[in-house]
Amino acid sequence: MEKKLLVVLFLSLCCSPRLRGEAAQQWTSATATFYGGSDASGTMGGSCGYGNMYSAGYGTNTTALSSALYGDGASCGACYLVTCDASATRWCKNGTSVTVTATNYCPPNYSESGDAGGWCNPPRRHFDMSQPAWEAIAVYSAGIVPVRYARTPCRRGGGIRFGIAGHDYYELVLVTNVAGSGAVAAAWVKGSGTEWLSMSRSWGENWQSNAYLTGQALSFRVQADDGGVVTAYDVAPANWQFGSTYQSDVNFSY
Repeated sequence: MEKKLLVVLFLSLCCSPRLRGEAAQQWTSATATFYGGSDASGTMGGSCGYGNMYSAGYGTNTTALSSALYGDGASCGACYLVTCDASATRWCKNGTSVTVTATNYCPPNYSESGDAGGWCNPPRRHFDMSQPAWEAIAVYSAGIVPVRYARTPCRRGGGIRFGIAGHDYYELVLVTNVAGSGAVAAAWVKGSGTEWLSMSRSWGENWQSNAYLTGQALSFRVQADDGGVVTAYDVAPANWQFGSTYQSDVNFSY
């Protein structure tokens, strides 16, 4: 009887949702600096293509990633929980953490060594965070601190948004406001007169189609980098216009 109780207790602990979630969250060491000014205005734009972070809904808690994390844009939109490593520096604000969204690329600086200015040089894992995000976990005067980070679900309000640029036979679709994993691994478009058409990543979170879709209502399908898929039907009406953004009513869970 005692053995049965022990087995039941063990199973309930190891299989509880809370513990499974903690076990799945893999913490990794990295370093972090900051840029963009106290209002994060210098972080606007960026290689993921989001443009104005305020109007795009990403706010000031954003970060640029080194090559080891950025993956040629594959990590755009991903969310990271970052905490200063107080065991390795005195510049942490103890007991704090911040969730940041990947919105930009931190390029290598091969004129400097990786431990003396070339913070984003391969194979370093580095976050160049907005100043407000940085100051949530570390003291401003530190300049650079060791951190620990883990991927964490992105929390977004409303549905996925699709901004359409380009011209006939070249639709460039910016996918934003992605919840859950946050990072898009594949995307498809369907006109009201076509089958599902695979799009290719052009740059950042911009996805390209070379089909003629003008005058057709558009649906989109998005696959996140964790394998999840959502389909947004009839997001853009038949009279959609280049330069416009259309918001769906679906998103990933988080």
